[in-house]
Amino acid sequence: MYELTMLQSALRSGAAHRDSVFELFGRRLPASRRFGVVAGTGRLLEAIEAFTFTPEQIDFLHRTGVVDDETLDYLRDYRFSGTVRGYGEGECYFAGSPLLSVEGTFAEACIIETLALSIYNYDCAVASAASRMTIAAHGRPCIDFGARRTHEQAAVAAARAAVVGGFIGTSNLEAGLAYGIPTFGTSAHSFTLVHDSEEDAFAAQIASQGPGTTILVDTYDVATGVERAVTAARAAGGELGAVRLDSGDLVAGAFKVRAQLDALGATSTRITVTSDLDEYAIAGLGAAPVDSYGVGTRLVTGSGRPTAALVYKLVERRGADGTMEEVAKFSSGGKSTVGGRKWAGRVLDSSGTAVEELVVSSTTEDQGMEALAAAQARPLQLTLIDQGRVVEEHRGPGALEAAAERHRVSRAELPYDAWRLSEGDPALPTRHLDLNGMQASRR
Repeated sequence: MYELTMLQSALRSGAAHRDSVFELFGRRLPASRRFGVVAGTGRLLEAIEAFTFTPEQIDFLHRTGVVDDETLDYLRDYRFSGTVRGYGEGECYFAGSPLLSVEGTFAEACIIETLALSIYNYDCAVASAASRMTIAAHGRPCIDFGARRTHEQAAVAAARAAVVGGFIGTSNLEAGLAYGIPTFGTSAHSFTLVHDSEEDAFAAQIASQGPGTTILVDTYDVATGVERAVTAARAAGGELGAVRLDSGDLVAGAFKVRAQLDALGATSTRITVTSDLDEYAIAGLGAAPVDSYGVGTRLVTGSGRPTAALVYKLVERRGADGTMEEVAKFSSGGKSTVGGRKWAGRVLDSSGTAVEELVVSSTTEDQGMEALAAAQARPLQLTLIDQGRVVEEHRGPGALEAAAERHRVSRAELPYDAWRLSEGDPALPTRHLDLNGMQASRR
């Protein structure tokens, strides 16, 4: 609501049409996060492109008196026509990293604050958790099973963000439809229980889906379930694809099941585990003969950090003399901001390992890029929306694949400490260089 009440007041004062720059960033990383992961970019670009006010919404605002008629006239014709720059989706980020720079009039940039924050705060949190989980998995596949543990629409967003963080697929078919994500899923305990016997359930599943399916073997006795599943697959003319463990001591269970499968000659049958996994549980399973992980609750809730704690602040606006000038807030309690449009780069050492996040405040892009080049920093920002038009390469299934690959490369260049799951300082310090005031500070 305050976006629209500010808009009304700014229309009356004339400030609504001032050129402005807003930035989306985090003052600090959430506790226990040594780096963050940019996610939600593709979703945000599509959301901005589609962001308009419907006749029903205009009628509601009029009926409830939220804003006046002049403001309603503005909203009827609203379309974002500005420019958005930001970190590429999948890029790692740190304290003060300008993940988005939104350029436009105050009116059009102010209105999309909640849109941008709600998408980035959730998607970045999930992608950051997913990245930690795939680090712990050491190359073993991770699959999103979290649809039943969050809001139905958030589940689709989480599936997409998980892929950015390194997951290979999801059980959520809507996410598969919307984003081209590979989908996985076979059966639950209820499927076994609805049949007269475990043998009947396994035979029915294999008859329908083939011997390469994954059988859930812990509804009753695990060892008996494994033997029955292997037998049913062979009766159908093949070897069982995989068994799933969803309860008990997963480490001990995996060792026992692997030994049993090998003794039965089912050496190609894989083991997948589920049951309230997080990055620590996955790390604990590192020595166990597990082939893949299904992760639900902890993934879609950010593994204890359900928001990325990002903010959206005005950093520059056109002054009365027609020139762009820095603005900043000087609140106490750690809520002050750094003014000026930012240009960001990552400084690497001679071995290609990242050593610093450099953020330059500069009114002009040329000055900012020159400062990054002088520091031999890899530029991090891309043009995402150019004068109201979404840059096509940043959306669609191809963009999601590119984001996952970008994250793999970005994470690989971080120092070893970034890969630790324990709490600690951010993997990289952020150095801020203000070319306008020639002041440098270190976060």
